Amino acid sequence: MAGHIQDRWFKTETGPDGKPVRVKTDRHGTGMRYRARYVGPDGTEKSKSFPDRQKRQAERWLAHIESDMVRGQYIDPAAGRTTFRQYGERWLASQTTDATTRTAVAVQLRLHAFPYLGSRPLDSFRPEHIRDWLSTLEKALPQSSYRRVIYMSVSAVLSAAVDDGHLTKNPCKARSVRAPGATRPRVQPWTPQRVFAVRKALPLRFRATVDVGGGCGLRQGEIFGLPKDQVDHNAGWVHVTCQVKVVNGRLVFAPPKGGKERSTPLAAHVSQAIKLHSQELPPVKVTLPWLRPDGPPVTKHLIFSLASGGPIRRNDFNNRVWKPALAVVGVIPEPRPGERYEAAREHGMHALRHFYASVLLDAGESIKALSTYLGHADAGFTLRTYTHLMPSSAGRTRRAVDSMYEATDSTPDGPQTAHGE
Repeated sequence: MAGHIQDRWFKTETGPDGKPVRVKTDRHGTGMRYRARYVGPDGTEKSKSFPDRQKRQAERWLAHIESDMVRGQYIDPAAGRTTFRQYGERWLASQTTDATTRTAVAVQLRLHAFPYLGSRPLDSFRPEHIRDWLSTLEKALPQSSYRRVIYMSVSAVLSAAVDDGHLTKNPCKARSVRAPGATRPRVQPWTPQRVFAVRKALPLRFRATVDVGGGCGLRQGEIFGLPKDQVDHNAGWVHVTCQVKVVNGRLVFAPPKGGKERSTPLAAHVSQAIKLHSQELPPVKVTLPWLRPDGPPVTKHLIFSLASGGPIRRNDFNNRVWKPALAVVGVIPEPRPGERYEAAREHGMHALRHFYASVLLDAGESIKALSTYLGHADAGFTLRTYTHLMPSSAGRTRRAVDSMYEATDSTPDGPQTAHGE
């Protein structure tokens, strides 16, 4: 047996005749009588107390500990009593991923996981607790894709807890637990009419952002962080090397998403739009820390900026500039007095990237090239997102036949003109 049982109510002493004799201790009749003691894999003594008349239960507990050690499934009882919130906070503090990702995961856990699962000790987790939590989460968050993101964050914490010896299995990976679906709404790209209507509804200072987003496929942060020296009007390229993003409430310069720099073709009309914008509103010198709020300062001459000369903050722009323009052209309704504009995730500035993708695919551009221009790490992701926008074989067949007729300038006379052999 891994250890022994100590009886706190009795002790063994040597009697006058030299033989051992059991005598009562000062604790006799008070408190827990039995203490099961053993030495854990880390070399330190562990113990658990049991009341009077539960010696057999203490022995079974020790036997279970020994069995877990043999099977490699031992969990330190003290570690198992750590709550999900306690361990989750330590897990967050130890992460070395991108600061923006860490912030997003922290928000997910603190808003949607800790309030429901935070007080539960890690060694008490069962699949039923995850199923109950997912059921509650579904009522609060209808969007399945976002629930899946939160679920994956919780699963990552519990997997780390398994690795660190706080529990034996990750309950999120049980067969009876069904992760929220990963399905996303099919992208419905804007029409050119809507793109230019929104452009016109924007203040003059921000109109060319539509040209860069819809004509080059840049992300919102990449548009706001576009320096003048990264736009090569002569060669016809935009080099995407930087973005403006928010880290812990502070604006910083950072590499594009995933650290993936890229270049995208610059069409003549977009080039002209940027030139006109820069003539009327010259690029502004902006200094921000690099990558994190305490990072080294970096200075860039940004093409787009606030009237005050500072960099553009995404949330402020969306609520005070973008959504009002959407309301003007009827994409979203005007809010009632005292109310905010409604959520419009599918009509955010990211819609310009979808429009850009639809234009290129309709023109016959390859998925691989589009993936490169958009800065996707995987062309398969690009295909899955935009495959429904690719011209169908039937459409290509019709255009091919029509092109043949146009090339010969002939008009079909109908089947009745065909002569049989």
